[in-house]
Amino acid sequence: MTFDQKSTTYNPDGTTKVDSWHEALSVPGKLRIDIGAPSDGNGYLLVDGTVTGFHAGKESGTRPLVNMVLVLGFDVYRQAPEETIKVVKAEGYDLTKVHEETWNGQSVYVVGADKGDLHSKQFWVDKSRMLFLRLFEPQQSDPKNSQEIIFQDYREMAGGWVAARVEVKVDGKTVFTEDYSDIKTNVKLSPSTFDPKQFNSAH
Repeated sequence: MTFDQKSTTYNPDGTTKVDSWHEALSVPGKLRIDIGAPSDGNGYLLVDGTVTGFHAGKESGTRPLVNMVLVLGFDVYRQAPEETIKVVKAEGYDLTKVHEETWNGQSVYVVGADKGDLHSKQFWVDKSRMLFLRLFEPQQSDPKNSQEIIFQDYREMAGGWVAARVEVKVDGKTVFTEDYSDIKTNVKLSPSTFDPKQFNSAH
């Protein structure tokens, strides 16, 4: 899948910052983000649990990173359940805790937390379509705060579903949003798209 993304950051002083991202996704496990014009050479590669950053065409660093939104919103539908379970457990989700809720008029499964707990690592799934809806986790920069990520505006495309909007909240306050446009599915992507050595030449 490829898509353009309007990324909006909501600053504490009430101002906002808007960036244009261009993304390519191959599931499971591969996401490329070009920030601004691809020719600027700024962005990230998330490939099989490792993130590599680029600035002005040069690699700026690499480190292990499991993006749970990528795992639960995309990878889970295209890989063996055992693989997803292994990743989710390793990231600290308690799969023995499951309960049901109603959210926005939808019946949902909540995995990872007891009823009433909106701080522990957990994910919410629509019961009827089994679509990822929501994730809670302690904020990395300040674990006392709760971070929430929400998938919205699901659209049926190529026999599957794509959420065209993502919201990120900290303690209920919106801090970041993603709005997708020009979404194309079943795109043929060269392996070079996700090769750090070819970040500047493969777009």
